[in-house]
Amino acid sequence: MLAGAGAVVVNAVSNGAIGRTAAVTAPGLAVLAIILFMGAVSGAHLNPAVTLAFCLRGDFPWRRSPGYVLVQLIGATLACLFLWAVYGDHAGLGATGPGAGIADWQALLTELVLTLGLVSTILGTASRAQNVGAFSAVAVGGYIILAGLWSSPVSGASMNPARSSGPAFASGDFANLWIYWVGPAAGAVIAVGVAWLLRGPGGDPGGVGAARGKLADN
Repeated sequence: MLAGAGAVVVNAVSNGAIGRTAAVTAPGLAVLAIILFMGAVSGAHLNPAVTLAFCLRGDFPWRRSPGYVLVQLIGATLACLFLWAVYGDHAGLGATGPGAGIADWQALLTELVLTLGLVSTILGTASRAQNVGAFSAVAVGGYIILAGLWSSPVSGASMNPARSSGPAFASGDFANLWIYWVGPAAGAVIAVGVAWLLRGPGGDPGGVGAARGKLADN
């Protein structure tokens, strides 16, 4: 959130010194780094859509999902409140929304397709048949950057309900938030179906280890 929403806020504060390319690259690099330093501990979900996908895939226990999602939302909101306190209320605190001339349904389908690709990348690199270990962070971070480069003017390239909820909760503006819950959730569900078709049911050691980190043995 600090990298994603922060890039938008600081770009506004600095009169465009960051630019769109850097703004969409920053969150991808942040996710890459977080997966590398925290993935082995908790799975580094960071995203309710990813938690949902791991649960549907059988790689993560449903009983732990409410706590994960709650912490994701709290972290996102606190990050936006930090940006507000330090830099002021600029650029909607990095809020995501349909771009100029973009209808809600267009943004919704964009978020669905983007999240389908993101979750497919995560599930694919975490499977037993194609587990690439720490290098999965490069694939996931690279995908986030790629998605932002081509689609951020359309929908903000959120792919993450927590990413979009943070600015909404901090500012109290929930006008477009439904798009960023429905689209990513639907994309995650479809990605689980695609993973089942390509690799069969989940629950293999690679997926479980990636989803739970050190919690896998608990």
